[in-house]
Amino acid sequence: MKGVDISKALGRHIPFASHLGIRLVAHGGGRATIEVDLVQELTNSFGSAHGGVIMTLLDIAMAMAARSLEPKAVGAITVEMKTSFIATCQGRLIAEGHCVHSGKSVSFCEGEARDTEGRVVARASGTFMVRRQGGGQDDASPRPAAE
Repeated sequence: MKGVDISKALGRHIPFASHLGIRLVAHGGGRATIEVDLVQELTNSFGSAHGGVIMTLLDIAMAMAARSLEPKAVGAITVEMKTSFIATCQGRLIAEGHCVHSGKSVSFCEGEARDTEGRVVARASGTFMVRRQGGGQDDASPRPAAE
C-alpha cells in the first residue's frame, strides 16, 4: 500500500503534511486512509513513532474523512481531538479516519492508526468544522492579525 504525496493528491499544498512525508492512500465516502514512513526524524528517543506524528496523522485522516462528504469543502478545521496511545510503532504508520456524523456546521469523526502488521497503535476521535466554498471565509484565506 503506497500512497501519493498528500499535497499532490489533493491539489492543495499542505506544507506540514508534505514535510512529514504523508501520503494519501484512499479518500471518499466519509473515509480516508493515509500513511507515513517513520524515518528517524519522526521517532522519539526510543526509536518509536513520536506521539505528535501519530496525532498529526490521525488529525489529517479524520479531517479528510469529514471533507469527503461535502462537495464544496475547501478545508476542515479541528475543533477538538482526543487521542489514546495503545502501542509503539516502527516502520510505516497507517491511519484511517471515518466520519461518524456530518452536520450542518460540524462533523464528528473517529480514527485508528496501525502498524504494517495491522496492530492498533492509537485511536482518536474529533470534531471538525468543514469550511465550504462560497460560505464566507474559508481556511485557505487566513484573517489578518488583530492589532
